[in-house]
Amino acid sequence: MQNNNLEQGYFGIGIQNGKTPENLGVLWRSAQNLGASFIFTIGNRYHKQACDTHKAVGAMPYFHYDCFTDFYKHLPKSALLIGVEQDKNSKKLENFKHPRRAVYLLGAEDHGLTKEAIKACHLLVEFNSALSLNVAVAGSIVMYDRNTKGTHIY
Repeated sequence: MQNNNLEQGYFGIGIQNGKTPENLGVLWRSAQNLGASFIFTIGNRYHKQACDTHKAVGAMPYFHYDCFTDFYKHLPKSALLIGVEQDKNSKKLENFKHPRRAVYLLGAEDHGLTKEAIKACHLLVEFNSALSLNVAVAGSIVMYDRNTKGTHIY
C-alpha cells in the first residue's frame, strides 16, 4: 500500500514500554502492510528482528522516545492520540470512527499504557477480548479496522 501525500490524513502506530522485541517486529511488518505513515517506540528501543521480513524500519520513518513526555511534545500537529486500552472511558472499536490524522499508542501486554499516557490520550479505544492480546495482534486489528472503515473528519 502506497501513501498519497496529497490526500489529507495519515496515521502512525507505536508501543510504550514494549515487552519483547519480537512483538515490535511483527507490529512494524503489519504497519507497513496496512499503510502506516510512521512507527515509534517509547521506552524500550527497537532492535532488528527476523520477524520484520519486510524491513519496515528502513521503509518508513521510525522514531524513538525515551519517555512519554518527550513523545507527547513531538506529537504531529493536528493528530489525535488514540490509546488502545481497556478502560471505562474507552470507545468500542466496532463503533469507532477513525480520525484522518491519528497516532495509535499501545502498551505492553502485562502493564498496558501508563496512567500518564491514558490521561493524555485524546481518545481511547478497545475491542472485546476475554484476555489480554499480544500487542502486535491488537495493533494489527486496529489498523485493519481503520482500513476497512476509512476515516472521518474530527
